[in-house]
Amino acid sequence: MEENREGHGLAEGKILSIWMILFVALVLLPSIFRVSLGISHFYVKIVIKMLEWATLQIEEGVKKQKVMALENLISTGIIQRDETPMEKEVVGHCQGCFSLADVMYFSKKGCEAVAEDQVTRRFSSEELLSWNLLSRTNANLHHVSWKLAAVWVTGILIRYCLLLPFRICLSVFSILLLVLATTVVGQFPNGRVKGWLSNQVQMICATLGVRCLSGLVNFHNRENKPQEGGICVANHTSPLDVLILASDGCYSLVGQVHGGLMGLIQKSCMQTSQHVLFERSEMKDRHLVRKKIREHIADKAKLPILIFPEGTCINNTSVMMFKKGSFEVGGTIHPVAIKYDPRFGDAFWNSTKHSMMTYAFNVLTSWAIVCNVWYLPPMVKEEEEDAVHFADRVKAVIAARAGMSVLPWDGGLKRKKAKESFKEEQQKKYCQIVIENGSVGNGNVC
Repeated sequence: MEENREGHGLAEGKILSIWMILFVALVLLPSIFRVSLGISHFYVKIVIKMLEWATLQIEEGVKKQKVMALENLISTGIIQRDETPMEKEVVGHCQGCFSLADVMYFSKKGCEAVAEDQVTRRFSSEELLSWNLLSRTNANLHHVSWKLAAVWVTGILIRYCLLLPFRICLSVFSILLLVLATTVVGQFPNGRVKGWLSNQVQMICATLGVRCLSGLVNFHNRENKPQEGGICVANHTSPLDVLILASDGCYSLVGQVHGGLMGLIQKSCMQTSQHVLFERSEMKDRHLVRKKIREHIADKAKLPILIFPEGTCINNTSVMMFKKGSFEVGGTIHPVAIKYDPRFGDAFWNSTKHSMMTYAFNVLTSWAIVCNVWYLPPMVKEEEEDAVHFADRVKAVIAARAGMSVLPWDGGLKRKKAKESFKEEQQKKYCQIVIENGSVGNGNVC
């Protein structure tokens, strides 16, 4: 009996040693030196082939009419919209006078908004053109054929029984490494050595975090990477945006103070580098925010500051209004466009629906996180250009590069009601049309 126990103990020790060697050789060392062994590329290619095969199986099993109807619904939405601007449609009813038929234009727009507005659907997960074999996006398509059902079940076993335990262990290791390493580095006196060590620790831990998700990130135009003393602005889809950008460079972050796990990570990072963090009460004081950002970018030796001007997560399909605050402080703006591939998993965090833990579980049980990051040429505010127009110009450049639509709406509508100023803006716009047509003062009514 004792010999059997010793034999089992030796076997377990050998297995553990093999796993440790593989972890160090395939994960830890490549993360430290930030090199890719091609494992993620190979894995993603296999998943792509599997999803393409699944798409063919679905198309063969579902009637052509249903497939076309599904594609139509996804591409055009619930309703077919008429995008004719107010100026053309209202003026076209009856030129030169006020028309009672103008009421129909506003009634139609109201019905369209009730059925499907442009804002609310940006705060829900992006629709897929084809099923990606994840249970959370399944519309009973696994019943199409027994082959597809078998692959679907196999995928569940792989993601939950193989990938999930490994990703959880790697995530815990990365967080512990960040906490311990920043605690040690934080004891060093301020200087170049401490700054260099801090940057290395954060980039290594961020790279490990990306590998936790079987992440494949393609960085483009690295010659445009943000420089010290600059402001990096990017579209915002997920907390993963910070992780992905931090794996390729170091930044000082602007954001609210969090509690829980996020708070632990924030406190660890604050021990070795300077970030602009605010309490919720201070976030309302825009002047204080701008002052701290201006003080930070005035020191050209400090890291570039990373800001997400939308102020909330959008679902990877569009870019919404950029808050003007970060464009009022001066300095060089370095735009960055981030676009995720939704086939491998939904990176969007709907914070009004899912907690951080639920979101983390969904991400860890996805196939992978695949995205493209474009560093765009630096931009500066032109003469006589105000902060609002500068923000819109930067937003348009980011949206065009990422292939997203541009929306003028405030991301704050995710949690708040529409401001009265929005209604007043439409009223003023209509009044201006009526005045320019000469109907006011002439008593012309059609």
